[in-house]
Amino acid sequence: MVTASKSRVLVVDDDPAMRDMVATHLTRHGYPVATCASVAEALATPVESIDVVVSDIRMPEQDGMVLCRALQSRVPVILVTAFGSMDTAIAALRAGAFDFLPKPFRIDALIATIERALARGEGERRLPPAATLVGESPAMIDLRAKIARLGPSESPVLVSGESGTGKELVVRALHAASPRAHGPLIAVNCAAMPAPLLESELFGHARGSFTGATHDKPGLFAAARGGTLFLDEIGELPLELQPKLLRALQERAVRPVGATAEVPIDVRVIAATHRDLEQLVEAGRFREDLYFRVHVLHVAVPPLRARAGDAFVLARHFTEQPLAPEVATLFAEYPWPGNVRELESALAHATALATGPEIAMLDLPERLRAWRARVPSPGVELCSLADLEKKHVARVLESTSGNKAAAARILGIERKTLYRMLERWGT
Repeated sequence: MVTASKSRVLVVDDDPAMRDMVATHLTRHGYPVATCASVAEALATPVESIDVVVSDIRMPEQDGMVLCRALQSRVPVILVTAFGSMDTAIAALRAGAFDFLPKPFRIDALIATIERALARGEGERRLPPAATLVGESPAMIDLRAKIARLGPSESPVLVSGESGTGKELVVRALHAASPRAHGPLIAVNCAAMPAPLLESELFGHARGSFTGATHDKPGLFAAARGGTLFLDEIGELPLELQPKLLRALQERAVRPVGATAEVPIDVRVIAATHRDLEQLVEAGRFREDLYFRVHVLHVAVPPLRARAGDAFVLARHFTEQPLAPEVATLFAEYPWPGNVRELESALAHATALATGPEIAMLDLPERLRAWRARVPSPGVELCSLADLEKKHVARVLESTSGNKAAAARILGIERKTLYRMLERWGT
């Protein structure tokens, strides 16, 4: 994740309510924000003072397309509009927009788009350096060991897992463990744009190949030379592009749109999906030959519910505030359908609302409290705090198969403290 404290966002919208709403949410997420009511005002803002622009398209006098064309070579521009259509999206992207969001949009979608824009370097979509894969469960220990084994390979890798499990972190770790770690790691979301634009984005285009193509543009295969190209959500890749991607992987060469000659490529491809590609193959929505080409090596990222005890490790990673005992019990038993992303969101919500020294049940999002009301916990029967502590420690030890060092890390205590506790209880 890009460090928000270093990322300055300019919000441009002639609607003061929308402008203030977006600015307020971005400020809450740690972004320094400046606002403008017009394109002219935005163009008067020193470019060196901003890192990314979020602009409406429909505005009086000059629209967001003008701003996009003026700034595209110096700062990424994200365009938003209530008049969303495929034609508008194509026009925005060809005007040089980093991405396009139709109103109404979710703030988390805007945040994700801003982070991708900030991760882009010199016109490329570069992912940040590898981050730590947090977790002490056997499933995570196995995952890190597999990454260490597969990272040095040059073969394509398919990373699969439910939404929110951290597939992008796994991709970063694979890149960092490879001989290509010194090269770029560039990502493209295969579900983010229509097929013609995605083809140009991946393979590049020649000058004059379509309206608005005023110069040759190298694609992301060329931009990732010497490094790794990350094809996110490959299960959403348009069927008409799949033969072209297959040829690129087989021949190690791409043909830019409108060009007559192929260009050699030097990349390792890592793909990720939350879909079952074998089912898509059976349904005729994904080519079987492409499936075998991207599925040479496979990393399955475990869901959080299969990572016993890791909810506590992640909680300590995301917030410094301790969890109240009943919250700790809920975290251990809740199935986390949104996985790590849901846990991080819940803790951000709770941390913002907490008034005491620890995160209490009332600080949690309503969906978690509602789940607890529907599914009574066997661990919240009336008992003393000492008994509750003993039961919680026993649960963590069980989740680590008796590994006291791992249990101490999960509990956030020294190993000798855990030994003293066990001695006191005679266990």
